[in-house]
Amino acid sequence: MIAAGWILDRRYKLDLDSLVKLNFNLFVPVFIFVKVVEATLDGGEALTILAFTGCVIASMCLLTMVTAKVRGLSSKDRIAMQLATMFYNCGNFGIPVTALAYPEMGPKVQVFALMAMNMSVFTIGMTLARKQGEGASQGWWRNVTAILKQPPVYGVLFAVPVRLLDLPVTEWQFIWKPLDYIAGGLVAIATVTLGVQLSKTKPPSFRGGLGWAVAIRLIGGPLVALGLVWLLDFRGDFAAVLILGAASPTAVNTALLAHEFKGNSAFAAAAVFYSTLISVPIVAVLATLLRYFYG
Repeated sequence: MIAAGWILDRRYKLDLDSLVKLNFNLFVPVFIFVKVVEATLDGGEALTILAFTGCVIASMCLLTMVTAKVRGLSSKDRIAMQLATMFYNCGNFGIPVTALAYPEMGPKVQVFALMAMNMSVFTIGMTLARKQGEGASQGWWRNVTAILKQPPVYGVLFAVPVRLLDLPVTEWQFIWKPLDYIAGGLVAIATVTLGVQLSKTKPPSFRGGLGWAVAIRLIGGPLVALGLVWLLDFRGDFAAVLILGAASPTAVNTALLAHEFKGNSAFAAAAVFYSTLISVPIVAVLATLLRYFYG
């Protein structure tokens, strides 16, 4: 499907901005709403996934700090690496991958991982981006307004009261049926969009700490998740989805934050590009191994 997006863009020069807007403003928030409403996981399991994702982010932060210290990187370079390793693409990459590998458990788990990631990116990630760039002097209120501008947040905000009040939304066919169709289209539209994005991206220079950042994200991420799964004694598809999701490439939002706050946007864009490209074979092998050991 990624290849289909790449080929179509080479042939017809598709409009990436429109595809991204469709993903971000329609498919992702509707998907979150539908999957949270449908989720059979109880509140304790949802909190477990949120906490697990937070632990992966914290572990990536520590691992990157140690690497930066050993390599003698400056504070700004360290922050650039942290943005590239801590925050991964749970949405346009993680959701389709886990949904394809584990159709039943994947979306149920990954939607809560996406919630944790969105909250982290637009709080911790934005604070790091502001600290790195020239926008560090701007007020904290920009963090709050930026969070409130994210459509996926409203997918959560609308879904939670529906669950708490036990509203029979799924029985309101004139509303639920369109939402269900849109949510079902996310995997296809997200992966095709990813192919279009790769087709339009000029490969940046692979130098500096970029190799370390990509390695920490794509190898360190699943290894940390594997350790946490073993420590917490998670088993079966639940454990496999958590590990597979942690192997996602660098979140696109980190490059947007670096650009917004005048940080090292070239490094951020390169991290997104190379981690996405290299993640394809890594995730394929990892999914196969997980099927063998956790099947």
